[in-house]
Amino acid sequence: MKIIAFSDSHGDHMPMLKALKKHNDAKIVVFCGDGHNDIQAVQKQFPNKTYLCVKGNCDWYCEFAALQTFTLCNKKLLITHGHIQRVKESLMNLTYLGQQEKADIIFFGHTHDQLTVLEDNMIVINPGSIGYAGQYTTVEIDEQTGETTVKEFPPNKHGVFKVK
Repeated sequence: MKIIAFSDSHGDHMPMLKALKKHNDAKIVVFCGDGHNDIQAVQKQFPNKTYLCVKGNCDWYCEFAALQTFTLCNKKLLITHGHIQRVKESLMNLTYLGQQEKADIIFFGHTHDQLTVLEDNMIVINPGSIGYAGQYTTVEIDEQTGETTVKEFPPNKHGVFKVK
């Protein structure tokens, strides 16, 4: 199962459309906030995908929740923007939340800095800013083995991140 994750579009939905055309096999779209109008425009172009969206600190008058959890291929996903967990200071509050929710994969945004790390046996992903830097992340979960492969775009020095 392939997931494509975006965050922080800040008024520019075109890079998301371009990425979704490139990764049309992605069944799930994760949006970590700050651009709820943008992701709604994308949904109109790609209505057959499942969208897991949260609101960010710049998403005023938005109906999205601040936090969402979802189970996919026996992996529990936690999605938040990150401002409530003060991710610009550290990942400590975010990883505590992940432990509390028993998450396997955490998606967040807010910092505009792309990141993929393993913290306390949880994959923590910030797809970066799609609006300002054209950054996004794909996650593929093997439905048989549970092996998880994370790729950041544009490709960076970290290469491919795999966890069994």
